[in-house]
Amino acid sequence: MKGLLIIYSYKFVLHCAIEPDQKNLTIISLFFIYLVTMIGNLLVIVVITTNPHLHTPMFLYICFLAIIDAVNSSNLIPRMLAVLLFNSSAVPYGPCLLQMSVVYFLGIVEAHLLVVMACDRYVAVVYPLRYPSIVTSKVVWVSIFLVNIIALAILTPYLVYVRELSFCRTNILPYCFCDYSTMVQISCTNDPKYIVIFTTIITGVGGLAIILFSYGRIVVAALKISSADGKKKVFSTLLTHLLVVCLFYLPLMISYILPGIGVQLSAEAYNVLVIIAIMVPPMMNPIIYSFRNKEIKGSIYRLWTRKRTTPDSH
Repeated sequence: MKGLLIIYSYKFVLHCAIEPDQKNLTIISLFFIYLVTMIGNLLVIVVITTNPHLHTPMFLYICFLAIIDAVNSSNLIPRMLAVLLFNSSAVPYGPCLLQMSVVYFLGIVEAHLLVVMACDRYVAVVYPLRYPSIVTSKVVWVSIFLVNIIALAILTPYLVYVRELSFCRTNILPYCFCDYSTMVQISCTNDPKYIVIFTTIITGVGGLAIILFSYGRIVVAALKISSADGKKKVFSTLLTHLLVVCLFYLPLMISYILPGIGVQLSAEAYNVLVIIAIMVPPMMNPIIYSFRNKEIKGSIYRLWTRKRTTPDSH
């Protein structure tokens, strides 16, 4: 009991590796990213939840993605701004562990959700006539539930191990928020690299392989479409999805695989990779997935003009 009280009274000090001449630009950039992220994602959530005509599988997945992005950004950016603006760098052990858990949990959920969304588009393009009977509302909610259960199962080993870490050298985390890898780096406990490598293979390499396979089949099916407009629409959607996937997967895989195999990244390089992977996609997702969509743009217009939504004639 005494050991638990000691560890829970422990405090970490967040150290953002940002040059003094870049501090103001970083603060402005973070504030802009957070503002755009919250406005975009909250608008998507409101539009989809209030419009019954958008309660289809694709839009339900987009709505869940917007919720993940809004929560994850709120978990990270305000704390980073507090560190940079008010030098509020001391974080108790409990809140630090909570922030780390939320970051990892939502990251794993989003990784698997992107896989589910790729499979959804695969069925829609390759089996268009059977799509309504295959991807039902029940299937959507079950898949979302399973994505969360899988993420919790993958997160559990991290939570078990991180509670066993001892910190005898320093309490300074060389980053702007609490992160598993940085906790391991400053601890006095041997790092079981297999945890990072194993989970990265499952969530990163495995998920990316399924996404690429699905998109490969979509390309083959799109080439068989006789209509030029139909091909253009499919390839336009495919390229935007791939952009989001690359922004999300590649920096995270690099930042976790390299330290996992013993390659040390500089604090600046690690910061850039994680910021790109965690903060840029939530800002871009509403633009890429939603605001280019005619149904959502029409719903936003009706929301702002306070016009009632009427069912389509067809």
